[in-house]
Amino acid sequence: MKRAGLIFFVYVTAFLVLAATAFIFVKILAEGTRVMTWDFIFEFPQGMPPGTAGGIFPAIVGSLLSGLVAAVAASFTAIALAAWLTFFCTNKTVYGICRFCTECVSGIPSILLGLFGYSFFLMHLGVPKSVLTAGLTLAIMIVPFIAVRTEKIFREFPVAQIEAAEALGISKAYILVTLIIRKQVRQLAVTVALATAYAMGAAAPVMFTGAVLYARELPGLADPFMSLPYHLYILVSEGYSLNMAYGTAFVLLIMLLGINILCRFAGRSGR
Repeated sequence: MKRAGLIFFVYVTAFLVLAATAFIFVKILAEGTRVMTWDFIFEFPQGMPPGTAGGIFPAIVGSLLSGLVAAVAASFTAIALAAWLTFFCTNKTVYGICRFCTECVSGIPSILLGLFGYSFFLMHLGVPKSVLTAGLTLAIMIVPFIAVRTEKIFREFPVAQIEAAEALGISKAYILVTLIIRKQVRQLAVTVALATAYAMGAAAPVMFTGAVLYARELPGLADPFMSLPYHLYILVSEGYSLNMAYGTAFVLLIMLLGINILCRFAGRSGR
């Protein structure tokens, strides 16, 4: 009787989660397609207030650029951290402290990371709002995401191959670069891509460090930029245009879904 009740509870819970997810997706897709045109994707924002007409092309480019900066900065840091923890750290206390710090960073609300990025990059270092400062703040947010999954990838690598290479007198650093990372590069790329999609969907870290309401031209690394999540936040919170907000949400959703689908297929083909 208890087992039947537990099974019923699991099925009901799964159905509610799937139904809620499906409703959100269908609602955004249905409302977003009403304003979806080539002009909406490739034009600059227009109207008064800006964003109530025209397109969202600068926001698309800004989100991609900030995500790219975050991916580059976070991937090198996180992979190096995971490699050190897996192959070079022999002190269990130090390992535990590093893992604890990583878990703590992963649990920090994104709005606090945005405040830290604003305080450190803009106030302390005097760097103006830009793609670079926003990307570095996003990088801090996704370092734990990449590090934990990268460590799992490293620990799943066949130990026999590592021991055989060490028996030949090959250093751990050389084994790591030429054997482990080379064979697991697809899985590492998938991990970084998923983390990038996570960063591109965050509004709080970029609203303090780089995002602006309107941009007259496409941004460079040292320029403030429009971001899809922040643009969506402004459209909804200020009540400018719900239709344009749904269109922006539609584009952001398709971009993130596309990245996740590509990562899923890439991960399967790499096995």
